[in-house]
Amino acid sequence: MDDLFKTEPSPPLAEALRPATIDEVIGQSHLLAPGKPLNLVFKSGKPHSMILWGPPGVGKTTLARLTANAFECEFIALSAVLSGVKDIRASIEQAEHYLAGGKHTILFIDEIHRFNKSQQDALLPFVESGLVTLIGATTENPSFEVNSALLSRSQVYVLKALTDTELLQLLKRAQERVLQHLEFDEVAIATLIGYADGDARRFLNLLEQTKTSAETSGITHITGEFVDNALTLNSRRFDKGGDNFYDQISALHKSVRGSHPDAALYWLCRMLDGGADAKYLSRRIVRMAWEDIGIADPRAIQLANDAAATYERLGSPEGELALGQAVIYLAIAAKSNAGYNAYNRAMAFVKKDKSREVPVHLRNAPTKLMKELGYGHEYRYAHDEPHAYAAGETYLPDGIAEPRWYEPVPRGIEAKIAEKLAWLRGLDEDARA
Repeated sequence: MDDLFKTEPSPPLAEALRPATIDEVIGQSHLLAPGKPLNLVFKSGKPHSMILWGPPGVGKTTLARLTANAFECEFIALSAVLSGVKDIRASIEQAEHYLAGGKHTILFIDEIHRFNKSQQDALLPFVESGLVTLIGATTENPSFEVNSALLSRSQVYVLKALTDTELLQLLKRAQERVLQHLEFDEVAIATLIGYADGDARRFLNLLEQTKTSAETSGITHITGEFVDNALTLNSRRFDKGGDNFYDQISALHKSVRGSHPDAALYWLCRMLDGGADAKYLSRRIVRMAWEDIGIADPRAIQLANDAAATYERLGSPEGELALGQAVIYLAIAAKSNAGYNAYNRAMAFVKKDKSREVPVHLRNAPTKLMKELGYGHEYRYAHDEPHAYAAGETYLPDGIAEPRWYEPVPRGIEAKIAEKLAWLRGLDEDARA
């Protein structure tokens, strides 16, 4: 019975497999392979402040700890979610104590993007003086989330999600050290790797859950069906507010603009699967119709609006079908940004131009006085003119030449519009000759 209480609990799989040296790190070969940036840093023997930017579960914390070990530095870790200026000051005092004992300190700030400006400013003097070497970890773009002064004193290293091959290496290491009694068929491996989505921490957690479920069920051979039934497999990694979100929105928009329906569907489904707000996506789809298709195919605008309304009425998942079909139609529709460009050009002109009077002949004249002042005088009613067009008439304020902001493209309905405009301009030239 005494032995029962003395038994040490098994460490979590992630802890049992934590790399002890840089050589044991799986992934990030673009930084750690011989001759690559971080490999050279470790060989130099001189640590420097750095920002490790990458998605969750790619080894940011592990690299920070290994850096401290490699350079024989003290390691102080703070979480920007839980820490404030008071904690920063306490860490600085501890670093001064270590320095008095002849040891340099690496100060690791996890999720450094969560620190506000004043908290980041509090770090700056001690990074500048060299009292601490800062290593910040972030899933957000440091260009936007880290103060420029702090950023200029740090080297940014971009970490990547692990590839399927690298996750398979991690599985083999787990089988060698901890999971020797378990065998995984190809479907099970593919399922686990797929749901890990490049996140090593998530992958190890899934393996841990699999191990526990297998032991409970008394099995050693893991199949894909067992994984599906035994585990709660959540959506893929998706950052609803960060770079990953906007990168995927960008990919969706550019796939539509590039007339690739399959790619447009892929990115839409990726975002829906990841938990993106479908109402937000429906608004973006309407925007795409106006920006990239416009008058070349007005049906696209109507279809996009109808899809958004359908989602409002049906919700998820039924309404998502309407969004999917909308992006297909938008992708295959004739493309034109002529209306979009015309609006932007006109707006840019108006913003920098002076206020100009409405020409007298275009003014409304609801009163006798206004008529006496000439308002509306010599206005030509287009419906009374040949072709319902007042050839040679001008509708712009005095002093503005015909700007030609709107130039239709030779695609879709706009090809016909271009022909009509050319004909009308010919009538204008004849009338003014």
